[in-house]
This record gives sequence, C-alpha cells and structure tokens, in this order.
Amino acid sequence: MSGRSRAAVLLAAVVTFGAVLVPSAQAAPRAPETAVLDGARLQQTKLRLDRGDPQLHRALRDLTARADNWLGQGPWTVVDKPKPAPGGDAHDYLSQAPYWWPSTAPTADNPWGCPYVQRDGQRNPEVDSGTDRQDVEKVFDSTYDLSLAWYYTGRRTYAEKAAQVLRTWFLAPATRMNPNLNHAQFIPCKYDGRAIGIIDFSQSYTSVVDALAILGTGAPGWTKSDRTGMTRWNSDFLGWLKNSAFGKEEGAAANNHGTFYDMQLAALAYATGDRALARRTVLDARAKRIDPQIAGDGSQPQELARTRSWHYSTFDLVAYTRLAAIGRHVGVDLWSYQGPDGQGLSKAVDYLLPAATGAAPWPHPELEFHRYAASDVVHAAADAGDGAAQTAVRKLEAPPGGDLWALRPAAEQLDSIAG
Repeated sequence: MSGRSRAAVLLAAVVTFGAVLVPSAQAAPRAPETAVLDGARLQQTKLRLDRGDPQLHRALRDLTARADNWLGQGPWTVVDKPKPAPGGDAHDYLSQAPYWWPSTAPTADNPWGCPYVQRDGQRNPEVDSGTDRQDVEKVFDSTYDLSLAWYYTGRRTYAEKAAQVLRTWFLAPATRMNPNLNHAQFIPCKYDGRAIGIIDFSQSYTSVVDALAILGTGAPGWTKSDRTGMTRWNSDFLGWLKNSAFGKEEGAAANNHGTFYDMQLAALAYATGDRALARRTVLDARAKRIDPQIAGDGSQPQELARTRSWHYSTFDLVAYTRLAAIGRHVGVDLWSYQGPDGQGLSKAVDYLLPAATGAAPWPHPELEFHRYAASDVVHAAADAGDGAAQTAVRKLEAPPGGDLWALRPAAEQLDSIAG
C-alpha cells in the first residue's frame, strides 16, 4: 500500500472515530404537555440554549441561581405545623386570614386576643408562623424553578430535588396533604376555614401543574408511580374544587378570587384529561369575568377599590393571562375577546402601562407600590400582539431575581402580598 493510500485509510479511521465521539446533531428535547406554559415554546428555547444562544444565557444564570438556592432547603410537609387544623387532622392544610388582626392583647382566658378585626392590605405577621402558608408557597416556587432548571440544563440534581419536594408534600403517606382546603384562611374564634382561602392555591398551584408536565418528559428520579400518584391527587383536588361548598362559593366570587378559581379549575381539568371542562371554563370567562370586571377604559373597578389597587390590578391580570394561555391549548383566543363596552385583556394591560414603564405615577391608592409587579402581564400582552405592550417591554423594571420571561413565559405574581 502506498504512503498516500495508508494516509487515506488513517484519515478515514480518524473521521469515523470522531463521528462516534461527537454526534452530528443533538436529539430534540420533548415538549412538555404543560397547561399554562407553551410546551413547544419551551422546547424551542431549550434548543436555542443547546446551540449557545447568548441572549438566553443571562436568564438561565438567574434561573439556575434560584434553583441552586432551593437545593439546600426543604422538603416541607403539611404535618410539621405546631397545631393541626380545626378538626385535628395534621394532614389538612391550614392557613390564617392575612388581613385580620386581634383587637385586644392576648390573655390566659383569651389567648388569641379575639375578636379579630379586618385591616385591608395590612398583613398580620402571625399568619406566617404556625400555619402551612409559607411552606406551601416554597413547595410551589421550588418545584417550578427546579423543574425548569432541569429541563434546560439536564442536571439531575434539580429533578431529584423537585421530586423529593413533591413526594413529601403530596404523596408520602406519613407527610402528604389531604386534597382539600377546608381550613384555608381561618380566622381565630370566628371561622374554621373560608372559601376565600382557596386563593392560597389558585394563585400559584398551576406552577406545580406545569412542573409535573416538565418532569414528565423524562426527569430522573420521577417515577411512573409518582406520576400516577400526582394525577390521582390532582383529580381528587379538582373534584373538591367543583363539588365542595367552599369551591362553589369561590367560583361565584366576582373579583380576582373568581378569576383565579377559573384559572385553577381550567388548568387542573386540562392536566387531568377533561379538556371539555377546560375549554368551557375559558369560554365562560368572557361574559362571566371580563364583562363585569373590566371597564371600557381598561380599569378594574373592584380592584381599584382596594387599599392596594396596583397590586390587585396586576394580580387579577396574572390570573387572566394564565387563563388565556390555557385557552390557547383548547382553541380559545381570550386575548381577542371584546365585551359590550370594548373591554378586554389588552385594554386592561394597557391601562397599567404608564405606571409600569415609569412614565406616570399610579393615580389610585396603593400602600406598597412595586413597578415590577406588572412586568409579566405586560410581557404576556406583548406576546399576544398588543402593540403598546410591545413598545413598553424595554421600559419595564426587572423583578427581584431577574426577568425570566424568556425561559418561563407565563405571568407570575411578582410582588409579595397576597390574600
């Protein structure tokens, strides 16, 4: 064999060996069947990251920083509170009404300082100790951040931590939560629980629903048994929301509580296979929610009446934009709907733009104004084709922890007060 022939054979062997070590193309990640997030969009974002898209790297650093912070925390359990919920079952979720305060100093005969009185918008610090409220919010936030971080990076530690958190709170017999909210936002010496407390879950639980779909694309440590268990828990919880007296009362609420109830109901219905209920809920929101809740100028009169009118105006739109995202999955374009006075979601977001961009002060009562609270809903409107929102995006204030819209394009409650 000539020297040139031997060189050709050697070159061919090197090329073949190199081809084994370096695949010509990376397999595309699966698109998760998310209820609020757009799974196909997540898939495309993952591909862009894999190809080194520099525009996404900063957002990914912010996301993984949040995920890293959760690795050393939890897991949390509903049975850890110092006293069980009324009725005595430690597995029942318990929270306390945030805006209700004792009217007298506690005594041996009156340890709670009853009766309790309402101070709208002023959060009683005792609600953050002795109940499950703060822990469940950590469950929601951590599983969302960790599952997204796993999906985009492939680091198994993120998926395994998310699985541990979910199993502990929802599935393990010794530590699981019962699938009801019978004792949410109780008021000492007054109510053992209230329908209004459903918002403890409805404001954020769709993050868990989407985290489950993300983990379901093949996350290490998340088993078939885990998936089956969570589907059963969500089905039971959906049944409680539909059929319990508290669920029916919350569904009839005329303000943000009703909007969030619909959003939670539609997401759970979609995730558990009842696409007809999901579609019907989104369709009904047009006349049932948008028409009476949003005025022709885009204001939300019921939310403007609150002492925290900016918070509640943005808060209600978090529910609407998420409900619109669910609608996209079931063939309903909620963004295009206009009520009899011209009201609609884009007009409601546009009403916030002067304050959201810093161009003008918010002209209504607000105890604690955070401009960034509107950032996600403005992003959502911009993505839906609202030209004014598209112009406003570059003027938004980034929320604490960075603007993660590029990685999780679904509106979140960005400021801290809820109730």
